[in-house]
Amino acid sequence: MTQAPVNGASALLQTLVHSGVDLCIANPGTSEMHLVQAMDQAPGMRPVLALFEGVCTGAADGYGRMLGRPAATLLHLGPGLANGIANLHNARKAGTPLLNIVGNHPHYHMGVDAPLTSDIDTLAHNFSAWTKSCSTSGSLAQDGADAVTATLRANPGAQGQIATLIVGADAAWGESNGPVAPNALPQRSLVDEAQINAIATDMKVRSRIVLLLEHHAVTPGALEAASRISSLTGARLMTSTFPARIDGGPGAVQVERMPYFPEQILATLDGTELLVLVGGQAPASFFAYQGQASLLVPAGCRLQTLARIEDDAVDALNRLATRLGAGQQSVRRFDTVALPKPQGSLNTRSITQAIAACLPEGAIVATDSGGGNAAYPICQQAAPHTWLSLTGGSIGQGGPVATGAALACPDRPVLALLGDGGAAYTIQCLWTQARENLNVTTVIYANRQYNILNAEYARLGITDPGPAATSLFDISNPEIDWVAMAGSFGVPGAKASSAEELCRLLERSVREPGPFLIQAQY
Repeated sequence: MTQAPVNGASALLQTLVHSGVDLCIANPGTSEMHLVQAMDQAPGMRPVLALFEGVCTGAADGYGRMLGRPAATLLHLGPGLANGIANLHNARKAGTPLLNIVGNHPHYHMGVDAPLTSDIDTLAHNFSAWTKSCSTSGSLAQDGADAVTATLRANPGAQGQIATLIVGADAAWGESNGPVAPNALPQRSLVDEAQINAIATDMKVRSRIVLLLEHHAVTPGALEAASRISSLTGARLMTSTFPARIDGGPGAVQVERMPYFPEQILATLDGTELLVLVGGQAPASFFAYQGQASLLVPAGCRLQTLARIEDDAVDALNRLATRLGAGQQSVRRFDTVALPKPQGSLNTRSITQAIAACLPEGAIVATDSGGGNAAYPICQQAAPHTWLSLTGGSIGQGGPVATGAALACPDRPVLALLGDGGAAYTIQCLWTQARENLNVTTVIYANRQYNILNAEYARLGITDPGPAATSLFDISNPEIDWVAMAGSFGVPGAKASSAEELCRLLERSVREPGPFLIQAQY
């Protein structure tokens, strides 16, 4: 009996499953119908529907950060991809492995300028380290395998690890030769021994040293090696302000986080004689400010690179520890501190205390703009957890990333700490959380304003903003009812107006399965 031919879409989906991609977060349209049909012919692929493409891309980011392998998105032509770009920007900055599949018109339809025709390649090049748009039905499976390989390859600088495969409808519906085998896994570059020796020599003749650890250098093995080096040399261990993923809490390696504003960073690094970059780049100001430097390295500080983003930072730090004679030094870890539950009215401080006091063991915490980042330091004494930061500054990340983290780790509680302004960008994530019954607790910091903009405005020296400026920072008219909105998406919720109420709701949300939203009103 002759086997029925396999079309390009089926060959692609089966190849992705063979290559370890088992989740597709989708918002498909007409051009993707053959790819949708192929889901039923690739039983190892889990399809998850999102109502907005920014949720697709943010959820794929959270999934990739937690598992170190890509989820796929399925997006509808150029406008669908454009809707997801904000969170793809964050994913690029995070170095997240992520695969976009973007449907397109068949090649013969491109010349008629149909309503949805656009330059998808140009959009994709803004955030993709790898892009392919000229697939045929015969090449599509291999292109898919190559795309997966591209997501697993650490690239120099800020290129990230996003691959975008643009699939014309004719490549999807045409006959193929079937799926292909996975490619070999790419390996990180090893740091040259001469560079290890040079850093060791520098560290032996300087006393005020900072190791700035990012990306691969904040994995547990890298942090342990760095801590042994610190125990011997006295070097301070620091991460960037917004690490993509870092494990924290009691038992985790002690490491400081860089502050946010440029003058704070320079004050933190003041007197540093040697700044060693491990897995990242020199600290730079988040925004430019008049009269202030963009590169935040103190005058007289020597700047050295132990490992670039694409290098094996774990190997480099272990070899440096051996070269310095630090291999048997102790590792400093965070200790547990009894944290009392707060009482009284809600503000950023009391919300932070409540989150730390009620943080469940093994939680994944995803943050966005707003007060959620203030909880990071105190949570290091609360319970073991994983922290996912807003890496690229494009708000609306926290809810989708939390959704993806819950899809990746269904056995772990997930906490999304969202400012109300940023949450409004991608609140559709709640619907996916309800549909998939994900264990995500969303805390909305409902202060009804873009508070960071008030702070930035004050930095201009303007203490009395006018009515026009004030109106652009205020989101209280009309006031958003987050609990009602959550209910409309199928997520139960409640409002907290005191610290005691917030603690009770946090504990309830952990006990009960499925998603829950808390509106922290202050």
